[in-house]
Amino acid sequence: MKKGFLVLSDGTIYEGRAWGAVNTQPGEVVFNTSMTGYQEILTDPSYYGQIVVMTYPLIGNYGIYKGDNQSRKPYVKGFVVRELYDDEDHWRSEDNLEGFLKQEGIIALDGIDTRQLTKKNQRCWYYGWPNNRR
Repeated sequence: MKKGFLVLSDGTIYEGRAWGAVNTQPGEVVFNTSMTGYQEILTDPSYYGQIVVMTYPLIGNYGIYKGDNQSRKPYVKGFVVRELYDDEDHWRSEDNLEGFLKQEGIIALDGIDTRQLTKKNQRCWYYGWPNNRR
């Protein structure tokens, strides 16, 4: 896999492994603490245009089943996980997570400390950044 980077507006750079559709996408970084339901999160219209960071450390283990989609397509711009599990094992699985994201044109990163990134994201919003930056 290629190196990939998540660059925040304060200049912080997170280096990880790029997978899915490898390109450049701007977006608002948000987090989700769910242990399951990554497919539902990806296809939830409320995440339109956002880069979703999953705090649960292992994502991808049950693959993709299109019947679980919340809408007809994914709405996220990016997906960040601590570790991609690329050998899905579920009887309903039709594709793996990487193949799904690649087909849908969504960039993804793994190998990033998503919990630390989430803590940073929470602190920034708590103190009013980026809206109150001087």
